[in-house]
Amino acid sequence: MTLLITLPRGPHHLAVPVSTWYGNGMARTQKMTFTLDEETAARIDRTALRLGIAKSAVIRDAVAAFATQAGRLSETERLRTLAVFDECIRRIPVTSDDAADAELAALRRARRHGGRRTRVD
Repeated sequence: MTLLITLPRGPHHLAVPVSTWYGNGMARTQKMTFTLDEETAARIDRTALRLGIAKSAVIRDAVAAFATQAGRLSETERLRTLAVFDECIRRIPVTSDDAADAELAALRRARRHGGRRTRVD
């Protein structure tokens, strides 16, 4: 169905066609089909009934909640990663700034002279 709306604009009127359809103004949806085990289907049914919302709303909310958690580390993984990081930090040798500068200068000199003079097997 198409409506014609006339809007006043200055001395003239502007005619604007507006299409209407079922669900105008609602979020666009896409039908999908999934195969679920009986227990998962029953959980969706019970949750929808308990909350008084549509099953599709239960699925949308569940997917949104899962998407925020996907890719995040669990607390155990996070603590293990931090422990590995702490161990790596402990292994960094403690040297003075002068020693570090001298090592860097030696590396730069070696690179400027064309690298190795003998072949490495």
